[in-house]
Amino acid sequence: MKSCILPTARVEPELHAGLEAVPGADETISTVVADTVRPAVDFRRAPTEFYARGEAAWQEYLRTGVSHPVDEVLDRMQARIDARRRQL
Repeated sequence: MKSCILPTARVEPELHAGLEAVPGADETISTVVADTVRPAVDFRRAPTEFYARGEAAWQEYLRTGVSHPVDEVLDRMQARIDARRRQL
C-alpha cells in the first residue's frame, strides 16, 4: 500500500512536546498520529453508513411492501447480542 501524508496541523507547543514524548521503542510520531486518527475516522464514518443502510431498507420496503413485526426484529437483535456475548 502506498502511503500519503496527512495535512499539517498547528498545535500548542505543550501538545507537540507531549506527542514527541509518547512514542515507544518501535513507534514514530507518525504511527502514533495515524493510530489515533484511524478510530476517529471510523467513528465519524459510522453515522453515514447507518443512514445509508436505513435509506436502503426504506427503499426496499417501498419497492416490495414487505415489512417485519417489531417483536421479530427485536428477537433477532437479542439473539445476535446473546451470541456475541457467548463468543466473548
